[in-house]
Amino acid sequence: MKSLLAQHALLSAASEQRLVLEDPGSALPFFADKLAESGLPVLHATELEVLQLNMGRMCNQTCVHCHVDAGPDRKERMSREVMEDCLRSLDAHPVHTVDLTGGAPEMHPDFRWFVERLSEKGCHIIVRCNLTIILANKKYHDLPEFYRKHKVEVVSSLPFYTADRTDRQRGKGVFEHSIEALKMLNAVGYGMPDSALLLNLVYNPAGAFLPGPQDELERQFKKSLMADHGIQFHKLFAITNLPISRFLEYLMRTEHYEEYMERLVNAFNPAAVQGVMCRNMISVSHDGSIHDCDFNQMLELPLSAGSPRHIRDLAQANVSGRAIVTGRHCYGCTAGAGSSCGGSVA
Repeated sequence: MKSLLAQHALLSAASEQRLVLEDPGSALPFFADKLAESGLPVLHATELEVLQLNMGRMCNQTCVHCHVDAGPDRKERMSREVMEDCLRSLDAHPVHTVDLTGGAPEMHPDFRWFVERLSEKGCHIIVRCNLTIILANKKYHDLPEFYRKHKVEVVSSLPFYTADRTDRQRGKGVFEHSIEALKMLNAVGYGMPDSALLLNLVYNPAGAFLPGPQDELERQFKKSLMADHGIQFHKLFAITNLPISRFLEYLMRTEHYEEYMERLVNAFNPAAVQGVMCRNMISVSHDGSIHDCDFNQMLELPLSAGSPRHIRDLAQANVSGRAIVTGRHCYGCTAGAGSSCGGSVA
């Protein structure tokens, strides 16, 4: 993976002054230059409202589009010490939401302890659940009830409302198990129209193209899942695949990298810039390093110069107003209707 990044120079040449880590030899415009061309300033952070934590890269699945490169063989996981640092940082900043990701965060041995601590602090908790984890082992079968008890918002990837397209992206049998898990969540109240137990689904395109209109996709998913399986959910988030990790490898292998990057650049939407997720969040790696977003985390891009580097130092730092570190991968979040962890932004 490192060699791929070096060879195609997504982020090889650094310039701290411009806060851009991009290959100067590429024909594609710098993201910062695209902002300037559109009359927009370099991105700066607002108040810190969301803390997104990658609890580890262990997962019961190996999805072909995974930008985390997660799987059953990954052993990285967040220590209790880093979790305690995260809890302390919540008291020092106006964070209202903690977003737990992986891998499969539920596989972390301290997952439930951590959710309980967050719940005690009154945080809104989001769990990025791959659905099949609920059925992977008997010890996970009560997760829907656990989520309900702590009013956890469940955000789950479901590539499509048919088995063939879902299984091609996430593995044989995943669709069937996902449907069963969704029924279990519905059974305890998740996804019901008037329920405060939020169940949202995530759609990623299966190839080198942008997602269609989010509202239209949501209508299609709701109609099909209800008609075929009696399943209900609240919202569908359409998220653009970024050229990182396994999806980058796919683009390289199929010789679609340049085409896809040009598609992202040509679809740049100035209206999407203000809604990008990096402006009001900090992304925390399993080792405690902190980043502007989950994608910068995967590319090992730290916060801009003068900002803290580790979660242990976040409680004493002011990170509002910092310049966001950008690269050409940022075109993925600003193409078309835009893309964030909550779907389209424009």
